[in-house]
Amino acid sequence: MLVDLLISPFADFAFMRRALVGCIAIALGATPVGVFLMLRRMSLTGDAMAHAILPGAAVGFLFAGLSLSAMTIGGLVAGMAVALAAGFVTRSTVLKEDASLAAFYLISLALGVAIVSTHGSNVDLMHVLFGTVLALNNEALILLCSIATVSIFTLAALFRPLVMECLDPAFLGTVSRLSPVAHFAFLGLAVLNLVAGFHALGTLMAVGMMILPAASSRFWIRNIGPMMGLSFTFAVTGSGAGLLLSYHYGIPSGPAIVLSLGAIYVASLLFGPVGSLAARYAPRTRHLEA
Repeated sequence: MLVDLLISPFADFAFMRRALVGCIAIALGATPVGVFLMLRRMSLTGDAMAHAILPGAAVGFLFAGLSLSAMTIGGLVAGMAVALAAGFVTRSTVLKEDASLAAFYLISLALGVAIVSTHGSNVDLMHVLFGTVLALNNEALILLCSIATVSIFTLAALFRPLVMECLDPAFLGTVSRLSPVAHFAFLGLAVLNLVAGFHALGTLMAVGMMILPAASSRFWIRNIGPMMGLSFTFAVTGSGAGLLLSYHYGIPSGPAIVLSLGAIYVASLLFGPVGSLAARYAPRTRHLEA
């Protein structure tokens, strides 16, 4: 019975195996980026950038349909353009980074939805917004694995500057010339992994794979390296559970994966040993009883 529930869907159907491999590839590249976004208090920045890629992907869809390469290039160009524009506005006006990013992502989201809805069908719009993880082909898997590989090697090369920027960005700027390089390379990695997640989970769900596992792992581990490993484990576990929910109960696959990751987050929030509700209030209860 347990084998039929957990193993048979992946053993019997190639599309389920491809979906799981795609999610593992996304998790491998996105979860370390998500950990740094969380530690730098930029989690909502990831959400804004996820929406920012939509108009570029929509323009690619407009010219080439549901073309992997066209939508990838369009999403990368749009995401980087919004990130650079928000940075320029922040440095040139009184507006703070969160406000400028929010303004640009709202404009980008509305523009992307308008392009897809006026030049495609409702099915196309749903694919762009919520992804097609169960329809990943070999070309998409190669792209996702390539992005994961680039992300891992880039993070390994910039690991120390990125950690220092989380702790004290002003100090890093005074002792090293790598501060702007690390910052913009990191933003590029965030956009790149959001584009990867876009192909599988859609623009509305892509950031879930990046942020939810990272936020969950924060309640279990304090060190950055192990936190990344646990985030990856949570992402893979949530992806597998979401795909099984989608298979057995007919829930859309992208939302099912994000809901599974959300369940892991809620459990971590309640019962994790580091800063969770249980860790904060259980000792106080014991003290009062004593």
